[in-house]
Amino acid sequence: MNYNLNKKYLISFIFLVYFILGSYLSLTNGITSDEYHEQNNWLINLSAAKEFLSTGQYKSFLEYWDRYHGIAFHLISQPIQFLIKDYVTNLNNVTEFGGLLMSKHFVIFSIFSISGIFFYLIIFKITKKINISLLSSAIYLLYPYLFGHALFNPKDIPFLSFWLINTFLSIRIIEDLYLKKSIKFSKIIYLSFFTAFLIGIRIVGFLIFIQYLVTLIIFLEKTKTPFLKFLKLNIKNISIFTISTFLFIILLNPIFWHNPLEIVNSIKWMGKYPQNIGTLTNGSLMYSLSLPSSYYFIWLFFKLPILILLGYFIFPLVESKIFKDDTVTLYYGTATITSPLIIVIFILKDIALYDELRHLLFIFPLIFITSLINLFYFFKEKIFYYLSSLLIIFFISENIHMNPYQYTWLNSFAKIDKIEKNFEVDYWGVSNKNVQNEIINFVNKKKLDKSNCIYGDFY
Repeated sequence: MNYNLNKKYLISFIFLVYFILGSYLSLTNGITSDEYHEQNNWLINLSAAKEFLSTGQYKSFLEYWDRYHGIAFHLISQPIQFLIKDYVTNLNNVTEFGGLLMSKHFVIFSIFSISGIFFYLIIFKITKKINISLLSSAIYLLYPYLFGHALFNPKDIPFLSFWLINTFLSIRIIEDLYLKKSIKFSKIIYLSFFTAFLIGIRIVGFLIFIQYLVTLIIFLEKTKTPFLKFLKLNIKNISIFTISTFLFIILLNPIFWHNPLEIVNSIKWMGKYPQNIGTLTNGSLMYSLSLPSSYYFIWLFFKLPILILLGYFIFPLVESKIFKDDTVTLYYGTATITSPLIIVIFILKDIALYDELRHLLFIFPLIFITSLINLFYFFKEKIFYYLSSLLIIFFISENIHMNPYQYTWLNSFAKIDKIEKNFEVDYWGVSNKNVQNEIINFVNKKKLDKSNCIYGDFY
């Protein structure tokens, strides 16, 4: 009993250290290229909401270029930003506005840390082993590419985090159905709100319904339940979920208030976002509005850790072992089927992407779940401990070595050649403040710190 209690305290302490250190790094990371734009979107949406509530219209908002740019995460971040902005301003010696912008980083990292808990819960549901789940979660939370983005990315990391939260909540409900438990009303409302919140961050969140369908199909196949019979037995809960989700979606998106059909326009606009940015990909410049399908696979091949790639490709060797357990299949099957399905949809619909895989970050946790579970079933438990521990040590080393540019991380395959000549390396401008200081230092002392990363666009 004392051993288990001490173990819980130790795990809690390690997670607290991770959270405190990550929070500090996030608040001192620098102001990125999207900070002002994100804040401006919030202010314009807030002004439009006030105008609509007082007059019933917002003509200028309907002409705003980024009116479909979701602002749901601001509902969480803005109050916290105002609470800590003075501390952040003093910490970084920036203007009050700069401090306000950087304060959001703490909220971003916080929600990413919380997503790690849900990652743990999903892995535990599959393996039923605490140590395996903890090691897997550590790999997820320390992966330099995601950890780096979690220090500042105001759109993609919150979206990733809430996607993972919805994944767990939705499968739990289906699991309850499988175990013939009654579904609590609160669970339905939670899922409907978090689903709407996901869509309120990015409209592509509507794709979560495809994942819900995947889980449902697995359930129907395992229980041999006809779809129409399922509808008949669960029509009340389905109706509550559908209506409440729709209402929450409208509530969280001011642009939909004047006409709910704007949802369709939003999906069309963001799917082919009219910004034809070129991304250097394996030596070729690929533009967002005309991406070849190879774009996805090249970036995934060079961005995913080699061990995760190995785990993903050994699927045929382990799938028969995994799919023996129905409840395990609900969790594992959902993650394993959804990630490639999303990629296929993006390719077939010719979705506009740029800045390598930032818009597909939300499938990375699903890929990690699949790969880590494959590795767990393929190797003996002790070998999994060994491999995962080595990967964790490697990730810690990479994070220390690359700070504050962890988000530029590529695996060792990419590092064989000259990365900067073949891949987009940095597009966030994290170095701007440091570069400014170094320029001033160079002018005054004729010394320059070459460790800083300087990014420039050429048009």
